[in-house]
Formats: sequence, C-alpha cells, structure tokens
Amino acid sequence: MAGHGTDEHPHGADRLCEAGDRVYSRAVRRGRVPRRDAEPVPCLLELALLHPDPDDMEWLVPTSPQEVMTRLLRGMYDEISASQRRVGSAVEAFERYAGLGRQVPSAPSPAEGPAIRVLDGLARIQAAMDEATKACTTEVLTVQPGGIRREHELSEGLHRALALRGRGVRMRDLYTHVARHGQGLLTYLELMGDAVEARTLDEVIDRLILFDRTVAFIPANSERTMALELRHPALVGYLVTVFERLWRLAIPLTAPLPDTGIEGISHREQSIAALLAEGHQDAVIAERLGISVRTCRAHIARLSETLGAASRTQLGVRIAQAGLDGTPRSAASVRLPEQGSPDVRAPAPPRGRS
Repeated sequence: MAGHGTDEHPHGADRLCEAGDRVYSRAVRRGRVPRRDAEPVPCLLELALLHPDPDDMEWLVPTSPQEVMTRLLRGMYDEISASQRRVGSAVEAFERYAGLGRQVPSAPSPAEGPAIRVLDGLARIQAAMDEATKACTTEVLTVQPGGIRREHELSEGLHRALALRGRGVRMRDLYTHVARHGQGLLTYLELMGDAVEARTLDEVIDRLILFDRTVAFIPANSERTMALELRHPALVGYLVTVFERLWRLAIPLTAPLPDTGIEGISHREQSIAALLAEGHQDAVIAERLGISVRTCRAHIARLSETLGAASRTQLGVRIAQAGLDGTPRSAASVRLPEQGSPDVRAPAPPRGRS
C-alpha cells in the first residue's frame, strides 16, 4: 500500500502529506467529509483512506485507522527486509489517528464495515478481487452478461481462474446464449478443463461474482468503474439463491439449444419475438440478449419475413398466432401465415441460423 500516489503526493499511507493529514484527521473526527474537500489531496482516495459513502456519493467516509494499519503491516511483512524501519512510524501514526476517533465517537460507516464496501476505481476492484481469490477454498459462482466475451475480458481474470483451479476450487459460470459463438470463451473453457462448468440462458442478470458463498462483487455504476463488495450473510445468501435458480433454468454449454418446434424460426428469434410481444424496444432487446442493435433488427426482419408480416403491428399479431409470445400452445396448433394472406401454410425450409 505504501509507495503509491500521484506526482504531487508521492508518499504512502504512513507518511501523509500535510494537506492529506488534515483532511483524513477531519474525516476520522467527523465520520465523513464532502468529496470536494478531498479534491486537493487525491492521495487519500488512491491510498484507500477515504471511500464514497454508499448512501450519498458526494460524501467520503474514512477507512478505520486500525484497518489501514493492518493493510500497511501486511504489505510490510511481504517486504520485511526493505520495510522493517517503517513499522514503528506506521504504528505511531495510526495510533494517533485512532485516538482522534476515540475523542469524538461516531457511528460506524456502512462503506467500510464488514457488510459492504464501495470500491472506487479499477485498481481497487482488481485488488479486492485478487484478495478474495487468494482466500477462496471451495467454489466460485459468476454471472457474465454482455454476449460474446472479448479476448481481453477473458485474459484479465485468467490469472485468478488458474490460481483457483490449481487449488481445486470449482467454478460455475452463467452466460447468455450468444456467448456460445465466441471462440475466446471456448478456448478459455478448454484451458480450464473440468474445473469450470458453464451454462447459458437467453438473458442473465448484471455481472455477479461470488466466492465461497461469503463475499460477492456487483457493479456500482453503469460504467463498471465502481463496485460493491458485499459480505452481509443475508445479501450474499439472496444472491446465491438467485444464481442457483438461474442455474437450474440454464442449458449446459455442451448441450445444443432446444429446437423451437416452429420450422424456419431459430431459438434466438423466438426469444426476440417474446420480448417484442412484451413491448420492448429494439435497443432494450439487444442489451438483454447480449447482441448488437443491428443484429437484433436483422433477426426481426427475418421474423417478419418468415411470419409474413408487413408491419410491426402485424408482426405482433403473427407472433401471438404462432405462439411465440410465451402463451402455451400445442405443437399441432402452430401454423405460420403465408405472406400477404390471412390463410396459413407450411413454413419455408429452415435457414440454419442460431
């Protein structure tokens, strides 16, 4: 932890600059400070001495001096030969900060308690994930939305996955059906062998990573530059239940997707039809299925052609007639209308698309 900082603040947490000392001391005394107070001292955020308040992101709350000292000492013991001289000064500095906290008691902040932590910045997120990976002993559960996984996305977490496999940790991953078409994912699963089991669904929830059913990570903003680290047993238990129910509904990656039972209509087009019937716009459907808007519209065009619909309104009617809106119908009753005619006919041969 020590040794990090900006060019203007080249110091560690045990040697705060004068301005940083003032702001952190004020945060410890008062329990939190406005975010604008920390703008002149970015070192406090970089060194994880201050964190966004999850109840109000315009405020920052301090990491407890005891926790800061624990992190600092852990790093020092890893490099004991080079850091031994600094242990005394670190203990002295943070005992003084702890004394400030005792002088003015304040309620514990939810941002740095055992239940929830706000991780601001990719570096902090990666560090927390690495720490959870090292502590994991039995199981990792993940939900990976967004369709086809890019090579760099898979390689970012590969070192953690390999470390887990080396310790015999089992992994279960949920993806959207679209991810089946990505060569990067297939290569990753081949590399991991039987340590990873993967299944897919039409739609999944936002990204979720669970370690040993005790700690979970979820996004805290749409850009995914912030995350929440959750350790509250009730929250983590709820997320485990959500995962397990999705897992039971999902299809193993090694198994083919089920046939729609309607000639000429693929599984993906069936999913798109159901979402159209619910009234969703193209962009929303594309996001939920993990495909581009352009690809989504191409599938909608093929649906219209196959069902003989000349407009979106007519397409909705045809979707309902064919039973693609999710309304149960027997296979014998599903007949597709001929283009430009209210009569029904046998559908065209399948186009061989997914």
